[in-house]
Amino acid sequence: MSSKHLYPPVEHVHLTNKMSVNDLVQQFKAAGVMCSGRVARAVDIGETMFNHRECTIFLGVAGAMIPGGMKHVIADLLTMGASVFVTTGAMLTHDLVEALGHKHMKGSPYIDDKLLHKNNIVRMYDSYMSSAVYEDLEDFFALHFDELATKSTVKEMLWCLGSKVLAEDSLLRICADRKIPLFCPALADSGLGLMIWGQLAKGKKMPIPAFDDLKEILQIAWNAKQCGVWYVGGGVPKNFIQQTMQFAPKGASFGIQITTDRPESGGSSGAELREGISWGKMDYSAHYVDVPLDATVALPLIVAALKERLGSPSPRS
Repeated sequence: MSSKHLYPPVEHVHLTNKMSVNDLVQQFKAAGVMCSGRVARAVDIGETMFNHRECTIFLGVAGAMIPGGMKHVIADLLTMGASVFVTTGAMLTHDLVEALGHKHMKGSPYIDDKLLHKNNIVRMYDSYMSSAVYEDLEDFFALHFDELATKSTVKEMLWCLGSKVLAEDSLLRICADRKIPLFCPALADSGLGLMIWGQLAKGKKMPIPAFDDLKEILQIAWNAKQCGVWYVGGGVPKNFIQQTMQFAPKGASFGIQITTDRPESGGSSGAELREGISWGKMDYSAHYVDVPLDATVALPLIVAALKERLGSPSPRS
């Protein structure tokens, strides 16, 4: 049998005037190979996940997504119906910084960093932020700390924190308003952690058990009829969800991972989703895709196409 009967042809991407993002993704799907093919597959898997009302979607996000301009894209995933949000303390710090009225700034990766330090500016590649934001964070925590300290879990404390935020596009506020379980397993490793420590150093107390959030996310997975995972970056958020999948009735049925990390060093951040099959974290018959692209490029492409397909409001909102 000739090869043309075994393998479908690669269709070349055809661009037209005023084509939508989803139209472009459909062209990626017709090509069907390399990273464009993976972006198209991610949209298909995401569409299935969000249309599946019995699928519990675990969204894990790490990296400089808010300094990279991705706050509203992540907010879209939350409002479209992500069931659980796991992220870093740094992500929530940058979210709160913007909620308090500050902005990240466009800069250059080639500037003299000593000059930035002298001018109280910190750098995340070519995105800048004034270090003066920490003064407002300190004031905010001083004002609300006593109420935050009364909460029974870190998740409840973060919901309370979000309820104090006026900015409706804040990820903290969205999770609080929609009661989306928000987990931050390494909160101490962040600006928010420093703010809490600053209050503790003044003699205040925050007797919140650190492990109760783990019990809750495990219970969510245990009760789920079907699970889907969506990772932007790796780190703690990915691993926290991955270990949770070991307690689900079966591994995740759907998976999307966007990362530029490599798998060869054996770390979780670069591990391909199929590696999770060996741990029972991914189901044998799961539909999944690894997208090895910068998330500030891949994520808005995937989410924009999904928004077109799902409509507004989305099936799960």
